[in-house]
Amino acid sequence: MENIIEQKTFQFAVRIVKLCQYLRKARKEYTLSKQLLRAGTSIGANTAEAQQAQSKADFISKLSIALKETTETKYWINLLRATDYLSETEHQSILKDCVEVEKLLVSIIKSSKEQ
Repeated sequence: MENIIEQKTFQFAVRIVKLCQYLRKARKEYTLSKQLLRAGTSIGANTAEAQQAQSKADFISKLSIALKETTETKYWINLLRATDYLSETEHQSILKDCVEVEKLLVSIIKSSKEQ
């Protein structure tokens, strides 16, 4: 896997899975973590799917879906912090990774539209 966005989104998905496991096991939180798991892992799945796009428009579309999932993931991360399921340190750590993925996606989408 040489593609930086694929690497970052896969690593982020692994973090999301582990965070959800922690939330379920240690914090007994099942509802929000399920939403976070769905949105957070969807980012990487859509990014991977974009690599096999049939056209530039298809590529941009798949990455745009990944970007929307990033926005939703940030919502769940922030909600988990606001409801004290995540400490400030945990929140900042996972949010930082999410924002990094978001910036990469925005940059790739923007440059793809300009080509």
